[in-house]
Amino acid sequence: MKNPPNITAARVVEPGVIELVWSTGETLNVNLSDLPRRNVAFAKLADPIFFAKMARDDWGHGIGWPGGLDLGADRLYELSREQAGLPTASEFEAWMERNGLSLSVAAESLGMTRRMIAHYRTGSKPIPIVVGLACKGWEAKHASPGQPA
Repeated sequence: MKNPPNITAARVVEPGVIELVWSTGETLNVNLSDLPRRNVAFAKLADPIFFAKMARDDWGHGIGWPGGLDLGADRLYELSREQAGLPTASEFEAWMERNGLSLSVAAESLGMTRRMIAHYRTGSKPIPIVVGLACKGWEAKHASPGQPA
């Protein structure tokens, strides 16, 4: 993600789960409980006492724990939107690439401005659910015969 929003507030909701307030106005939870199992570098996060020591960095570019263990806002934003069932910038960009769409053609296809499409592609603005659904509908309508929609 090229332009992730900043984290304006963060708090531990329960072991493994953090509530993040974003500069976009969104408040989303992110569940990191499987992270210690998937990546040994984050093994300490399995300890609820250590996990509770989470803090937002001074600039809102990520969260961290003692000893230099941290996660960036870009990945947290994608993950929190993904877990909430909301469209993400990487999904939007993949849709454009998969269908060979430029910013201008994507904008025309969705009835939006080129500027808003650029915001969605870079992650600087949250993608509304209706836009994610419109992308899926557009792709289904334009799928080649024999190609999965």
